[in-house]
Amino acid sequence: MRSTAGGGGVSGILSGVVEEARRVVEEAERAGVGLRLLGGVAVRLRAGERLHPAFRREYADLDFIAPRGSSAEVQRFFGEQGYVPQVRFNTLYGKERLLFFDEGNGRQVDVLVGDFRMCHRIPLGERLQKEPLTIPLAELLLTKLQIVELNEKDVRDALALLHAHEVGEGDGDRVNAARVAGLCAADWGLWRTFTANLGSLGGHLGRYGLSPEDEERVRGRIGALQERVEREPKPLAWRLRARIGDRKRWYELPEEVAGGP
Repeated sequence: MRSTAGGGGVSGILSGVVEEARRVVEEAERAGVGLRLLGGVAVRLRAGERLHPAFRREYADLDFIAPRGSSAEVQRFFGEQGYVPQVRFNTLYGKERLLFFDEGNGRQVDVLVGDFRMCHRIPLGERLQKEPLTIPLAELLLTKLQIVELNEKDVRDALALLHAHEVGEGDGDRVNAARVAGLCAADWGLWRTFTANLGSLGGHLGRYGLSPEDEERVRGRIGALQERVEREPKPLAWRLRARIGDRKRWYELPEEVAGGP
């Protein structure tokens, strides 16, 4: 169904959130605006018919990411699609993030501009356009597990993603473990948060009523990611930190040893 725009006319916005997400990305592509979907709707769209019933949930909002420097084009595009801009927010923060509202369906649209930045930064660069609808599965999983304190939606989406997709060394319909490991090796904070959250996922599996076979499949993929991240070469400072344990924080190491993140 089409929704009614705030001005009383009929916009092109679809009431179904997953259908609308696909429509927006496809329309943006035709308009030359390189939007890609992220968040729970991206997990749902990529899983398709493979989404296990235990991981289904309601999706209230839409989340996208656009190339760096495309703020003006994104604002023009969403205005043409019938979305209402959050003018003050967009004026203040529009170079990095934009907000719009679908008044007919009561949905907010959040658009990041450039890299993904929340608890940790996840660079995308040219990989933003690697997949046709969403960001690549490796980065999609990282966006879910980079959160310092996971909520139920993040756990459910991360498990849904690992249930529906194999772990391998490439992209497409697989979670690219090499990409995950490389990004974690480049950012100690991301590594620490991601590995802690990945390790905790197995403890949540029993809450979803999965078959033993399904649980084993997900545990195997969690283990494959853990092993790949673990064997990725780490900077010297990481090895030093492993020796001293948690008695010193990263920022307490000498500058020439710490070097970041």
